[in-house]
Amino acid sequence: MLFKKTEKKQPKPKETFSEAILGIAAVLVSGLFIITFIIQAFEIPSRSMEKTLLVGDHVFVDRLSAAPPASYLGPLMPYRRIRRGEVAVFISPVQHDLHLVKRIIGIPGDRIHLQGGDVYVNGVKQSEPYVYHASNDYDPYRDNFPSVSPTESRTPVAPEWPIVMQAHLDHGDLVLPEKSYFAMGDNRENSYDSRYWGFVPEENFIGRPLFIYWSFDTPEDQYNRTAWSDRVAFVFHVIVHFFDQTRWSRMFHPVR
Repeated sequence: MLFKKTEKKQPKPKETFSEAILGIAAVLVSGLFIITFIIQAFEIPSRSMEKTLLVGDHVFVDRLSAAPPASYLGPLMPYRRIRRGEVAVFISPVQHDLHLVKRIIGIPGDRIHLQGGDVYVNGVKQSEPYVYHASNDYDPYRDNFPSVSPTESRTPVAPEWPIVMQAHLDHGDLVLPEKSYFAMGDNRENSYDSRYWGFVPEENFIGRPLFIYWSFDTPEDQYNRTAWSDRVAFVFHVIVHFFDQTRWSRMFHPVR
């Protein structure tokens, strides 16, 4: 009877300490690159985009395709300009340390006006199924922009906006100049947007929200509670109520 000689398996070489450190460093660098240049996480702090986005929604934002094209990468960069009707994240034109999320209503060259709260772009009334009306109150400036003087606005208007706006009016329409966009919140009665502070410069765009990766029932004023005691209290609240106050139905919901 013949017996086959079995070879002993050679033990795999153990990872050295330096190799482990290099591996961890590679993961950290890759993660830092992704969250800096490709995808970034944002939390929605206000009701201005209800019901598309709720207070406490956490979204991943595509930073790559909205970034200015890099000449040395040529066609490898999937850059394209923000389109009318898309939701976008950008730096506030009047408060440069503040990130805003709004829907782009107008792009360069568009002619815009509102009549009775309805949006008209290039003379055509827009169908906007995403718009949410939180109330039926009437505001002449807000609902009939830009035909009513900013002095009649119930909401404060950026000091320089009336002058800039006047320079771009033509027969009752606001005409958007080059590399300038007009943004509004889906919650039209509760949105501080381009009607009050003006155009969004193209260079202010950060990206487009992709999807909601987590949503937690959060008070609207939580964003303004900056004291350490308030922050710690809210973290503890999240830990205790993670399961019963997470909006599970909104998880991985695409932003449109």
